[in-house]
Amino acid sequence: MKICFYALRPFDELGYCEEFSKKYGIDYVWTADPPRPDNLALAMGCDAVSTNPCEVTPAYLEAFAKGGVRYLPCRSIGYDHLPLEAAKRLGMRVSHSHYPPEGVANYTIMLMLMATRKMNQIMLRAAAQDYSLPGKMGRDLSGCTVGVIGAGKIGRTVLRHLAGFGCRRLAYDLYPAEEPGVEFVPLDTLLAESDVISLHLNATPENYHLIDAAAIAKMKRGALLINTARGTLIDPEALVAGLESGQIGGAGLDVVEEETDICYYNRCGEPIANRELALLRSFPNVIVSPHTAFYTDVNVASMVESAFEATAHFAAGETEPNEVAL
Repeated sequence: MKICFYALRPFDELGYCEEFSKKYGIDYVWTADPPRPDNLALAMGCDAVSTNPCEVTPAYLEAFAKGGVRYLPCRSIGYDHLPLEAAKRLGMRVSHSHYPPEGVANYTIMLMLMATRKMNQIMLRAAAQDYSLPGKMGRDLSGCTVGVIGAGKIGRTVLRHLAGFGCRRLAYDLYPAEEPGVEFVPLDTLLAESDVISLHLNATPENYHLIDAAAIAKMKRGALLINTARGTLIDPEALVAGLESGQIGGAGLDVVEEETDICYYNRCGEPIANRELALLRSFPNVIVSPHTAFYTDVNVASMVESAFEATAHFAAGETEPNEVAL
């Protein structure tokens, strides 16, 4: 058994590969580059190809399948970068990674605290030696109503951890389940009553631009928007317009739309073809971080192990809990 890892980071992921290769008895080859026509041959003779979010085309999958690849274990929770219809047609099995929800959940709450206390503006002005108070008064999260859209593992962990702050907690989910102290409400109610709104959904065609101009118009004026899930959940033009009008009071964004060729690369000194990102970074009440909510030692180890674990399950004909239904 062998896995071909694409876009593998040598400074963190590679060390875990050696450990889990021995644990599962599965060999591996790797490259730091994403799949592209000149390196597809690396996967020939491998049973699985593992990627982080990057460009993967149907033609790439066809080349992999011809070389014997049968499994596509992602090293990410999201799998929207894979052409799933092509994978289904080729008989390839797909899985996503798993990792403890606390890392992303706590990063989300950090962004909530930074947004409610205007920390971006405080830090920017402190860097210019402006230590004055005007314009820096924030809000106490404990006195806010926080709405969580998507009550899966991460969303529920956010809700549980927020219990310690004493704030009112609302949630919306297609499959609501009881959570102590949490009110499950319709989406429109959550939008209208929340001071802080946090997104915790996978990217699907159904929730593409869930937060659009119409949704923003239903929010409390000055509401704060937090996104540590997927950039496609928010219409960036509508968000910019909401920030400019003051309907959105601020945002904490760990993800943005069209970020594939930006995160996780050093683009210092380069023009970046993402106008909405440039606009969002210009607002003093917007915090933009480069898709790092997941980035803890525990989570990276779990993401790498997920690829070995899923490949072992697939090869043995066993149930894989994180398999994607095609």
